[in-house]
Amino acid sequence: MNTSARVIPLEDRVLIEPLGKEDKKSKGGIIIPETVDKERPEQGKVIAVGPGRIADDGKRILPQVKKGQIVIFSKYSPSEIKVGEKEYYILRESDILAIIEN
Repeated sequence: MNTSARVIPLEDRVLIEPLGKEDKKSKGGIIIPETVDKERPEQGKVIAVGPGRIADDGKRILPQVKKGQIVIFSKYSPSEIKVGEKEYYILRESDILAIIEN
């Protein structure tokens, strides 16, 4: 995919830029490698959101997440894609566990 490509999610899918891939440091200064943290949910920034899914009655259900929000999602739910040199995740809105508000 070329670097100027624009990814537009369909239905209730969300494009997420992953956060926190690097090693983390504990409060005591101990470095915790990413491999220890494998089972925890991941965080990411919402880059784009689809228009929402269509309900059984034919009405569109608008997504709850918005571009720019930081979200927590299950580690094994997203599909990984690469646009240029950047990696992103695409997942259904229902796979998002929470929105982080500051």
